[in-house]
Amino acid sequence: MTRENVQSVFQQALGPAWEQLGDVIRRHYTMAPFSDDYVCVRGTMREVHHARWAALLMPFGRLFGALVPHTGTDVPIEVHYRCRPDNPHLYWDRVFHFKDRPDFHFRSHMEHTLAQGNEVIEYVRFGIGMRLAVSAEEGALVFRDRGYIWRVAGLRIPLPLGLLLGTAYVEERPDPLDPDHFTMKMLLRHRWFGDVFRYSGRFHLARLGPQ
Repeated sequence: MTRENVQSVFQQALGPAWEQLGDVIRRHYTMAPFSDDYVCVRGTMREVHHARWAALLMPFGRLFGALVPHTGTDVPIEVHYRCRPDNPHLYWDRVFHFKDRPDFHFRSHMEHTLAQGNEVIEYVRFGIGMRLAVSAEEGALVFRDRGYIWRVAGLRIPLPLGLLLGTAYVEERPDPLDPDHFTMKMLLRHRWFGDVFRYSGRFHLARLGPQ
């Protein structure tokens, strides 16, 4: 990829299907690689939930920066999306404001290459990544889990984490009642243990200029 390719990560992954997304979804993901583009959305998570037994996973989640360790309802949240001038990736910082607790940051970044087709990989610390198939469905941006990997020494090694964590599904869907709002939900469901993690909320798009 070069600086001349100004399509966003999801434009590249979706191709012509990008135009099928709702306007509010396209607006907050139209961010050029190799730039200092920045977008912030703010909202409220109606629910942040994890199964009781999932508390056993939290030390590992904190180590890799991948799992939200608290539960709650009506949790204020803001999500910061950034590009960087030195690479084509999309960086996320999800800031959960739980009552009577320090803010929790869930940071990751997404990568796409032409060879991946409609797939992106979301990485957290230490090269742990989740492969995600991206699609546009009735105006919504939908992500479906294709498995976990560990990137080390230039290799992508499959990890069987889905046997423990289950399968992820994420969607961001335009709010039909307000063109500047969208809803999102994330579900991590195990075939035997049910919902391991889930959260859902509603967001308002506030576009900020380059930082």
